[in-house]
Amino acid sequence: MQRLWLIFAQAVTVSVAALFVVQTLKPDWLGGKPAPAVVALQEAAAPASPAAADLHKAASYAEAAKKALPSVVHIYTSKEVKAPRHPFADDPVFRHFFGDRFGGPQRQSGLGSGVIVSADGYILTNNHVVENMDEIEVATNDGRRFRGRVVGTDPETDLAVLQVKADGRLPAVTFAPTESLRVGDVVLAIGNPFGVGQTATHGIVSALGRTHLGINTFENFIQTDAAINPGNSGGALVDGAGNLVGINTAIYSRTGGSLGIGFAIPVSIARSVMEQIIRTGTVTRGWIGVEAQEITPELAESFKLPASEGALIAGVMRGSPADRAGIRPGDVLVAVAGKPVRDPQGMLDLIAKLAPGDAAKFTLRRESKELEVNVSIGKRPPMQRHNRE
Repeated sequence: MQRLWLIFAQAVTVSVAALFVVQTLKPDWLGGKPAPAVVALQEAAAPASPAAADLHKAASYAEAAKKALPSVVHIYTSKEVKAPRHPFADDPVFRHFFGDRFGGPQRQSGLGSGVIVSADGYILTNNHVVENMDEIEVATNDGRRFRGRVVGTDPETDLAVLQVKADGRLPAVTFAPTESLRVGDVVLAIGNPFGVGQTATHGIVSALGRTHLGINTFENFIQTDAAINPGNSGGALVDGAGNLVGINTAIYSRTGGSLGIGFAIPVSIARSVMEQIIRTGTVTRGWIGVEAQEITPELAESFKLPASEGALIAGVMRGSPADRAGIRPGDVLVAVAGKPVRDPQGMLDLIAKLAPGDAAKFTLRRESKELEVNVSIGKRPPMQRHNRE
């Protein structure tokens, strides 16, 4: 009896084991579904579907980086500076041991980035990267090095154009369509941070049209959280397709490193400045010779103004276009050539776009009356104060 029970137990064990194997590996024999673990293994082993491949591709910006990286260069600069004279420089004993090493001129070096904007060697960068430098060396992504020449600069937008002489055509960047960028769009910041080598960082457009930051005279920045660090200045901000949307120029930082608030000059401004510099060597803007002030609620009440929009004329330069046209301190400028003025920065931008020598109609509010005057636009002198137009 014990022997029969042992045989029965073994048979049941073998049957259960066989049933488990069939249920796990061939559930269709029993009209069932495969176990979850088997489904996972089968899906892992199966080739990726087109939809899955597209999703993986969308999560990578390798193609955008591949397109833009060759167009971004490293810029190495240096200038001669006079070192402070050592207090013991005239001591014969001191000079015997140390010579003139503490009193002679020294070289100060700098680092930045740039973007190749034409195949014949024009490079766009920041003015502060090359300002007052007497030696400029440009290194391309493929390791070539060239001596750079400053074609022209525009300190008021912090832009500069260099040129290098290369054998053959250089890989120029592709400009994105004007006004194509939106808040939330993915962007890559490409440059040479801290001199470690060419680097691409990833983020989104945090804001557009940032002004009143006190960085440049003319401000209309793209704000991004893509990491921008020292050495990135003048580098490229590109969209998800690898097209240039801005020139990296500044960061907000308490430590000198990236805190997720970086600023880039939009490609619309950069391209306009670049084309003027290449064509004439300089940038020409309109000017009328007034100093403007923002209209606060207190000033609006004091001057009995119906609204706080516009620019309060705080001063008029004697003999300037505004003076000849009859504009007076205390007037409120509300429109330039039919376009409304919202604040002094907006006034500055509107007037700067006017061509010197042209006449434009200015709409003013004087006391309780509104009047129009024709102003013959002058040429803006270099590096005026931020609130002077």
